[in-house]
Amino acid sequence: MAPFATLAGFQAQLQGAPGPDTAARAAAEERNGQLTKPPGALGRLEELAIWYAGWAGTARPSMDRPQVIVFAGNHGVTARGVSAFPAEVTEQMVLNFQHGGAAINQLSKAFGASMDVHPLTLETPTADFTEGAAMSEDEVVAALATGWDAVDAEADLVVVGEMGIGNTTSAAAIAHALFGGAATDWTGRGTGVNDDGLTLKTQVVAEGLAANPQAVDNGLEALRCLGGRELAGMAGAIARARVEGIPVILDGFICTASAACLEQAVPGALDHAVAGHVSAEAAHGKVLHALGKDPILGLGMRLGEGSGGALAIGILKGALACHSGMATFAEAGVSDG
Repeated sequence: MAPFATLAGFQAQLQGAPGPDTAARAAAEERNGQLTKPPGALGRLEELAIWYAGWAGTARPSMDRPQVIVFAGNHGVTARGVSAFPAEVTEQMVLNFQHGGAAINQLSKAFGASMDVHPLTLETPTADFTEGAAMSEDEVVAALATGWDAVDAEADLVVVGEMGIGNTTSAAAIAHALFGGAATDWTGRGTGVNDDGLTLKTQVVAEGLAANPQAVDNGLEALRCLGGRELAGMAGAIARARVEGIPVILDGFICTASAACLEQAVPGALDHAVAGHVSAEAAHGKVLHALGKDPILGLGMRLGEGSGGALAIGILKGALACHSGMATFAEAGVSDG
């Protein structure tokens, strides 16, 4: 049961979250310097292993219980025609997840991750944010709590993903609210809208911010006013992982926009998170840059579902296998010069 009933209570939980184990991180750095390889020869894998060790609390970590969580929600703003697909597709894809037929099911299985899907009141879309806030405080808190409660406290890695027709429009509006600029800087084609559709979508993002000025530079208000239930679900799960000290791999544009709300609300809230990939949605790279997150992969993906984050589990597992499994020079009887 989530330990908060208001946005202020949620923020307080995030503010009280512990940091990484600095002694474990230092020991991991020391171990990395003794492994049978030239210094820095494994590139970013070394950095990832040391980062993970700090959150795992051990100099020689392994990953045995990764968890992938997908949240689904419907958006009232889809009535404005911002997506190439109808809102009914959200529920249809949830059934596909539940029956094991989506890309995220295959990637979770490939990398040994459990996978859960949480539809959030699909029968009740959020309000059209061009006319006011997408959610009331009670509604966004309920979605945050669903995300919070979805995390397995015994997991040693969390990846969150989403499904929600119209949610790149929400993500663009959040990015616009948090990082400024013009609506055109953050609005992309999403599921593949044409030029006229992109023009309309950009206009809707601008209208959303104009209708919700309280969202500007306010992470939790941006999430409430411009987000969706699935974005709030992801934010709740990422926050719970932070409180539990569980490392997180972020997915694409929508996931990262959700996560950005946490970082804006409490600086350092994403210290336990790395970016799994940079997607083909142009604004994703801009949000990652604003958050100081260097993506692990860049494969031109734009599916969502947590797919890019799940794929990066394999890279992180490789980093940990090398760091924890390799011999040191002394163990191997190899001269280190």
